Amino acid sequence: MSAVEDVVTEAPAVEAVPKRAMTLGFGTSLVMLALLLLVPLFVKNFIIFQLTMLLIYGLAVLALNILTGGSGQFSLGQSAFYAVGAYTSAILMEHADMNYALTLPIAGIICFAFGFLFGQPALRLSGVYLALATFALATAMPQLLKLGFFEHWTGGVQGLVVTKPDAPFGLPMSQDMWLYYFTLAITVGIYVASVNLLRSRSGRAFMAIRDNEIAASAMGVDVALYKTLAFGVSAGITGVAGGLGAIAVQFVAPDGYTITLAISLFLGMVVGGVGWLPGSIVGSAFIIFVPNIAEGISKGLSGAVFGVLLFLVIFLVPHGARQVAMVAQQLIGKLKK
Repeated sequence: MSAVEDVVTEAPAVEAVPKRAMTLGFGTSLVMLALLLLVPLFVKNFIIFQLTMLLIYGLAVLALNILTGGSGQFSLGQSAFYAVGAYTSAILMEHADMNYALTLPIAGIICFAFGFLFGQPALRLSGVYLALATFALATAMPQLLKLGFFEHWTGGVQGLVVTKPDAPFGLPMSQDMWLYYFTLAITVGIYVASVNLLRSRSGRAFMAIRDNEIAASAMGVDVALYKTLAFGVSAGITGVAGGLGAIAVQFVAPDGYTITLAISLFLGMVVGGVGWLPGSIVGSAFIIFVPNIAEGISKGLSGAVFGVLLFLVIFLVPHGARQVAMVAQQLIGKLKK
């Protein structure tokens, strides 16, 4: 037996689950879920609304994490998919009088198709060139929504007002509280499905393409199919987040979905940890609450303060919340010993 065969036979079996798709421990997950369930019972409606937006942006960051952290494709065009999802839900609710819950899967399917089709020409691009192509998509979307051809449906520059739903079955809770729990249920469901996706055969194909596209192709992975599939899945989840955002904010307008939103989502992914799905909620919290903190420190220089805070976060924890979680896990392990 050769030396190579000795190494192969003696190598321990390794579980084929990508480390970057790891979740929080079972106990930690239950504690986090309990907190998310109980906090709205003790805060005002405005805080509940902010928590709802935290979950919605967390979904959008998670979708970008699947695309970039999963398959290694950069995108600065998530705001376009978010806008399509938001307008789909708004139009179906206001023009077709459809139930708000039914509009979300339709928004997800339409955005999945949109993302899958956009992924076809994007196959020829990679790296900064793919980022520039998606940047162009994000820049063009607000202008397309303002076209007179779509004005009857989209409301043009003025946008559309969306009616916030009441709690069903006569439940004794406010509209904001019901929408929060409704959003929480959808977020948990999509999060679990996303983790299972990255642990599946398709998820391992995503990871293989991310790590080495040529090697993945040599191993029989259909690179073109899985790259476009990653775009479609990411766009579909972002579309659902956009639909939820339209319902929560009660308003959609073209200027609400500019490139600034796309950059914010990308920033949230970096702060949360690229490829680490639980960090999506941390990144969402950063892009929602840190600008308010910066404005509280200095209203005139809020942008500068935000930039300094962002620089400190990137400098101290370059791998985002994932790095903090790993350090905390190591400390807890040492304490137990």
